[in-house]
Amino acid sequence: MYKDLIFQRKKDFESVIDGVKKDISAIRTGRAHASMVEDLVVDYMDSKFRIKELATINTPEPRTILIQPWDKQAIANISKSIKDSSLGLNPIEDSNGIRLNIPSLTEERRLEFVKLLHQKIEWGRVRVRQIREDVLKKVQIEVKEKKAREDDLFKAKEELQKIMDDLNGKFDDIGKKKEQELMS
Repeated sequence: MYKDLIFQRKKDFESVIDGVKKDISAIRTGRAHASMVEDLVVDYMDSKFRIKELATINTPEPRTILIQPWDKQAIANISKSIKDSSLGLNPIEDSNGIRLNIPSLTEERRLEFVKLLHQKIEWGRVRVRQIREDVLKKVQIEVKEKKAREDDLFKAKEELQKIMDDLNGKFDDIGKKKEQELMS
């Protein structure tokens, strides 16, 4: 019984990991990469679009992002969205698109990004714990209703703890790798 509950929530555990990876990939490392800007929201033609829905994003050089909108009228809106973001980038507009030069990170800025990295990882850990608690509550309810044995509760705790240990290891690996990128 408890195995079914855990199996049903495995996708939720995996989606938390994927979400944290996606959030972390948007943190600047001093190198240009499209994921830094692709999900920024742009007001264009009375609708909200992400930059990747309006333009091609390339990184022709290690410290440069080139954004080429399919509709040249979107250049000003994309540029405004980048300026208003927390990235601290200054877009350079021309007739073909937008060029973003990524400055090297100062030590202070690197430490801010490391702090942000740890916050995002901690958010992932909290979310995973919430899923674990949800499963345990459901198993406890089944035990109270005599649909499951008390042994099932202990087995569920053991199995969930193994999953948690594995997920915490993944969070640690993700964090260490990104922290090395940020500090180098």
